[in-house]
Amino acid sequence: MKLPIYQVDAFTSKLFGGNPAAICPLEYWLEESVMQSIAAENNLAETAFFIKKENYYELRWFTPEAEVDLCGHATLASAYVIFNILKSEIDKITFQTKSGKLEVTKRNDLLVMNFPSRKPVATEIPEGLIEAIGKEPKEVLQARDLLMVYNSEEDVLSLQPDFMLLKKIDCFGYIATAKGNEADFVSRFFAPKEGINEDPVTGSSHSTLIPFWAERLGKNELLARQISKRGGELFCKLFGDRVEIAGNAVLYLTGSIKI
Repeated sequence: MKLPIYQVDAFTSKLFGGNPAAICPLEYWLEESVMQSIAAENNLAETAFFIKKENYYELRWFTPEAEVDLCGHATLASAYVIFNILKSEIDKITFQTKSGKLEVTKRNDLLVMNFPSRKPVATEIPEGLIEAIGKEPKEVLQARDLLMVYNSEEDVLSLQPDFMLLKKIDCFGYIATAKGNEADFVSRFFAPKEGINEDPVTGSSHSTLIPFWAERLGKNELLARQISKRGGELFCKLFGDRVEIAGNAVLYLTGSIKI
């Protein structure tokens, strides 16, 4: 059996930037173990699989280690493939996922995702976090991920986490954030338990970052930058219990998988 595969750089308008995702359109669902093996073989932060239904798409995401319940950049990359390669004659895509209904709209050069908001709440600093992350945050909050707030963009840039120590803490992912020098806010994202030491650009973390910074900065439209080595730019809006996360995407690779 041959399966089509595409690799797309998401949240960037330039090749070799943003966050790469592998996208596999399917006619029917493969065994979960096969999809997990494909994701492990790809060895990217995320591999997305989708199936077209009558008026929506079923979408699932896998890291090299596990299936996840929400992934922004692979959703953006999946929409890019549907809009630009499969040439769907629509301007809005509806995905059904483990996180419910997700919509992606094409607006000029931007792809705009509508995600559930995951507002964080204050929490205690987990035992071992400061040693693992390398610098004490001024605040720690919790949603799906642990949100660590720092004083400056430079503090976030200077972090050198010990990923083996982070793995010992019971947490899906870690968001380090601060007010930006040029953007409204910046962030980095670490998920070593899921096989992702540092994610280049993370859409799902902004489901937490957007409500947090919208409240702190008193504005509902925000420019965000993820300041990983590859880096990425996200155009964000808060709409009550939903968020909009918009960005560009670029095709890197087209091929096929033989299984």
